Amino acid sequence: MAQVVVNLLSDTVTRPTPAMRRAMAEAEVGDDGFGEDPTVNALQERVAKMFGMRAALFVPSGTMGNQVALHVLTRPGDEVIVEERAHLVLHEVGAAAVLSHVVLRCLRGARGVLDPGEVAATIRAPSPMFSHTALVCLENTHQASGGCVWPLESLRAVSRVARERGCAVYLDGARIFNASVASGVPLSEYAAEADALSFCFSKGLGAPVGSMLVGSGEMIASARKARRRFGGGMRQVGVLAAAAGVALDEMVERLAEDHANARRLAEGFASALAGCVDAAAVETNIVYADLGALDAVEVAARMAARGVRVYPYGPHLLRCVTHYEVDAEGVARAIEAFGEAVRGK
Repeated sequence: MAQVVVNLLSDTVTRPTPAMRRAMAEAEVGDDGFGEDPTVNALQERVAKMFGMRAALFVPSGTMGNQVALHVLTRPGDEVIVEERAHLVLHEVGAAAVLSHVVLRCLRGARGVLDPGEVAATIRAPSPMFSHTALVCLENTHQASGGCVWPLESLRAVSRVARERGCAVYLDGARIFNASVASGVPLSEYAAEADALSFCFSKGLGAPVGSMLVGSGEMIASARKARRRFGGGMRQVGVLAAAAGVALDEMVERLAEDHANARRLAEGFASALAGCVDAAAVETNIVYADLGALDAVEVAARMAARGVRVYPYGPHLLRCVTHYEVDAEGVARAIEAFGEAVRGK
């Protein structure tokens, strides 16, 4: 395999910036198990204010954020409505069933966006005959749909029908900063439609580790206990929170560059293999290329031999994710490698 020059496997592959490394080395720390890490506490307070929520909790990963939220917003046997290709359905190895003993009612969305009428029709009220629906989970951006952004009015409509029927709403906002930058919708407006929300520092924002869960004071108090139950209690974690703080300072506005690079990548792929991607539909930093009859693993291997890594997401589907370590030159190299790979060179 040639030396990797362009890594488009995910936006999780980024390395911390020099500023992040300095902040980690110099971070003031304490024992977060006792609530005494000042860097974590300051970050949690900052994030809660950004999202217009009462409290926040730093967790090791987006998956833990999702699962902690499910755990405290449901009881065993409850139903949870979720889009069928959501991260917590496809990529969390059955954690909802194993950890919280809930039933996922999966609905098909349009580019990840659920229909409020279908959500309303699916919600079950408490009954001695059936499990009842306690929670509606949404994902913005929707990874499996190519980083699509939920329109705010659609989010409000689904949230409204859920709350009218007594359901809580949870928003998996792993890439919510991408959604906000792409749409211009403030973070607090997205958060207003949810009882709890999480996001990742370690994706487009480029920090090495960590996610944040935000919600009410009572919800976050319960989440802190659940985090410990799931093995996520941490000690001098200010070394990680410091990098996350730098990510908020320096990495948010530049997400627009990743979105522009993803659009250019999609346009180049479409030129190399007609119809493989609709570049106009690329809203944020994720590009899926439908290879038709071509084998995704084989095409990915050919690209890797040319120094470009991409992810075979299905038998005939490639995923590419742009991030701060992929510049315009990297995009051009990826387009060239893709063209050669699909031509079998």
